[in-house]
Amino acid sequence: MESINHHTLPNGIRVVHRQVTHTTISHIGIMLDMGSRDEKPHQQGLAHFWEHMAFKGTQKRSSLQIINRLEIVGGELNAYTTKEKICFHASVLTPHYERALELLADITFRSTFPEKQVERERGVILEEMAMYYDSPEDAIQDDFDEIIFANHQLGKNTLGNQESVSNFTRQDLLNFISENLDTERVIFSSIGNIPFKKVVQFAEKFFKDIPAKSSDLVRVVPSIYVPQNQNITKPISQAHVAIGRTAYSLTDKNRLPFFMLVNLLGGFGMNSRLNLAVRERNGLVYSIDAGYTPFIDTGFWGIGYATEAKRLNKVNSLILNELRKFREISLTKTQLQNTKDQLMGQMAMSEEGNMSFMLMMAKSLLDMNRIDSLEDLFVQIKAVTASQLQDLANEMFIEDDLSYLTFLPE
Repeated sequence: MESINHHTLPNGIRVVHRQVTHTTISHIGIMLDMGSRDEKPHQQGLAHFWEHMAFKGTQKRSSLQIINRLEIVGGELNAYTTKEKICFHASVLTPHYERALELLADITFRSTFPEKQVERERGVILEEMAMYYDSPEDAIQDDFDEIIFANHQLGKNTLGNQESVSNFTRQDLLNFISENLDTERVIFSSIGNIPFKKVVQFAEKFFKDIPAKSSDLVRVVPSIYVPQNQNITKPISQAHVAIGRTAYSLTDKNRLPFFMLVNLLGGFGMNSRLNLAVRERNGLVYSIDAGYTPFIDTGFWGIGYATEAKRLNKVNSLILNELRKFREISLTKTQLQNTKDQLMGQMAMSEEGNMSFMLMMAKSLLDMNRIDSLEDLFVQIKAVTASQLQDLANEMFIEDDLSYLTFLPE
């Protein structure tokens, strides 16, 4: 693997770069350690609103100039908001690397949030929310978050709600940035065929005028989890179901082995336990999956699927049976080795995606202050035992500890 290099600028912004010599494309991103969980109740959706407004005008560019800046050279400019992060990123042919970085720095730190654009983008986001909630497979996860993380910002929709979005002002955006921006919690991440020394020179050129800033942000840990079971009737044709509970945090020693366990239960492979039991053997769903999302101080794991309403009890019974098997029956030596090999293969293939690897480097530095090599991860995976996985199943796969949210057809 090509080496990963680090540098810290005087204002605290950190630079991480991996030079890849066999590509003509560079991927760069600026990731900030703030997200929807850092909003106050009246700010719900403001982080996502900022993500949109960053493209609507800076001190020297109009929204049209921002859009055209990279597209006219075949590049891409995008952004996203999560519960804990905001990220602005771009992909370009390497000769246009400097152009892309200058633009990213401009929209991240020098957006002006024109009043007319605030009003216009408010309507766009309200339409995005309406479209999102018309899709039950998307809406159910947000509603389920609210069940798992009741009365906490982690349970709130990243998009916000109609009332909050309808009332945001330009000053609200400025206040949110002022309250949460910490230059020591900002990562400039880069992958491409360009020497690290040159990357640092570009970073110093475009970030040197950003003043060092610290934040007093303290993230509130969610309260004690209490299982719930809710049914909601909607004008849909299929029943949609979410099952799950809280899980291990990013810093927990059980994070990687539990990820392995959930991957075996319902990960990307068609040979996952849930896919074999529910789809392949019984034909009850088109798809069923399980996922695990760790946060800095907590986590969540869940199962999602859709089926005919009359099949709900059968599918849920099959799911609980698979969870019971994990609790009661230890993996054989062959099963354990296959599970490890599958996960290591998936990770290795994922690392070949330079865009996703660039984003992973930034997130890992912000959350863990390190970037684990693939070899380090393989060592950790190989050390996992069957009894360890069974112990995790007996802690996380207990039926009475699971929450359920079901969207039922009218």
